[in-house]
Amino acid sequence: MLRLTDIKLPLDHAESALTDAILARLGIGAGELTGYTVAKRSYDARRRGAIVLIYTVDVDTPRADALLRRAQAEAAGPAPAPPIKLGPSPDTTYKFVARAPAQLPLRPLVIGMGPCGLFAALVLAQMGFRPIVLERGKAVRERTVDTFGLWRKKVLNPESNVQFGEGGAGTFSDGKLYSQISDKQHHGRKVLTEFVAAGAPEEILYVSKPHIGTFRLVSMVEHMRATIESLGGEIRFSQRVDDVVIETDAAGERRVRGVTLASGEQVRADHVVMALGHSARDTFAMLHARGVYVEAKPFSIGFRVEHPQSLIDRARFGPQAGHPILGAADYKLVHHCRNGRSVYSFCMCPGGTVVAAASEPGRVVTNGMSQYSRNERNANAAIVCGIEPQDYAAYGEGPLAGIALQRHWEALAFELGGGEYEAPAQLVGDFIANRASSQFGEVRPSYTPGVRLGSLDASLPGYAIEAIREALPAFDKQLRGFAMHDAILTGVETRTSSPVRIARGADGHSLNTRGLFPAGEGAGYAGGILSAGVDGIKTAEAVALSLMADLARAGANA
Repeated sequence: MLRLTDIKLPLDHAESALTDAILARLGIGAGELTGYTVAKRSYDARRRGAIVLIYTVDVDTPRADALLRRAQAEAAGPAPAPPIKLGPSPDTTYKFVARAPAQLPLRPLVIGMGPCGLFAALVLAQMGFRPIVLERGKAVRERTVDTFGLWRKKVLNPESNVQFGEGGAGTFSDGKLYSQISDKQHHGRKVLTEFVAAGAPEEILYVSKPHIGTFRLVSMVEHMRATIESLGGEIRFSQRVDDVVIETDAAGERRVRGVTLASGEQVRADHVVMALGHSARDTFAMLHARGVYVEAKPFSIGFRVEHPQSLIDRARFGPQAGHPILGAADYKLVHHCRNGRSVYSFCMCPGGTVVAAASEPGRVVTNGMSQYSRNERNANAAIVCGIEPQDYAAYGEGPLAGIALQRHWEALAFELGGGEYEAPAQLVGDFIANRASSQFGEVRPSYTPGVRLGSLDASLPGYAIEAIREALPAFDKQLRGFAMHDAILTGVETRTSSPVRIARGADGHSLNTRGLFPAGEGAGYAGGILSAGVDGIKTAEAVALSLMADLARAGANA
């Protein structure tokens, strides 16, 4: 198979146009094209009204070797025309690193069942290691009921909400499945392939910015759970890990020997995947108290902004807005401010809603969510200011100081919203003009339980307010209408990523505790569904290799 890239066609091209373009680019006849598959389809919207689709295709032809030699020769020497962008199709088939023996002295544990834990457990199960998964929250449908309890009734369940439960925080999101991580081993393809097997649309395998949406994710997570169980895995819900059992040998090496649950039960294990979400603050504190190496890391804080989706569509696509292939438009913006801070858009949700994402009583946190259709009236995104560990000093000492910062501003947002999980909000025009808002305009906020209009100046540190106030008019120059007066800012967005990193070595083990495998977003190694799933796969591989090495040593010493 050959991979042919950079085929550009009009947005409304005829169905036969792609075949014709392949034949023309390769210089072959129709009878010499056995078949092709679309590996990727993206679009270039830099010229509004003249948007083009860009295809990458895998081509099957009996002339593959000759075409490849020709392309290599053209690339090596001068040619009258640019060389065709052609090469061998990469092998994206996933290859397991190990197979478990029939008898295992101890099964590996996976703590957390977000995207990272889900894929760590799935791949371990597929290799025959029969993992035990401990999830502090509930199964996804029960969890959905609890989550709606906060949104509709202002009742928060601290163990079952947007952050905790089967599927993790990504379940209540836009379901984006793209990332900028380096992925030379094509682990991302494994993630997408498993999602399709679990019920995701096949288009996620080739569109440039695939997404699934919340409701589809629910059934997919259930399907993947069933697969893990069918392969001998065990999944236990409402099982919060309150402690880790660590032994130190005569040489001073620390090694994990299991975990202690909130019920007091101890689960014995020598290989424990800590696939925590970014909101597992109590678990971070426990690990730090147990001497596991934890360090502070940068993250970002800010607000959610909402615009009419139609405004974003027109600004991005011009007269081609609303085209079914394009769907609801997204955006990605960044501005470097005079005070040295950077403000950027994050987790943009086309045609979505702003949701309450608190996991602790007496705090307000926002997030964004979309369904697969992305057909809600508003577009929303986080507009956030980057912060560094040195910014945390005013709130506490040590690696957990970023958590103290988050809690401070989340608690203040709860107070500013009136103390019933409503969120403080302000119109963009009023925020830029530094005046309080008193009534809504064209844009109605989607956040439930509700918002309280006023001034957001007291809801974030002064440097963040200053930076965001400068950035919004700058964004308007990048995306016309972004600074519209009636757009809504809702506070606060504090869970953009983990405030800590549970550092690990190249072998996947904690830097100072053998057998403990920090993984995913909470450990500081992922950001979003795809990268978390990829990190789960890599961690499963590390666990499998470590476990097999331990078994080999035990056999040699027997």
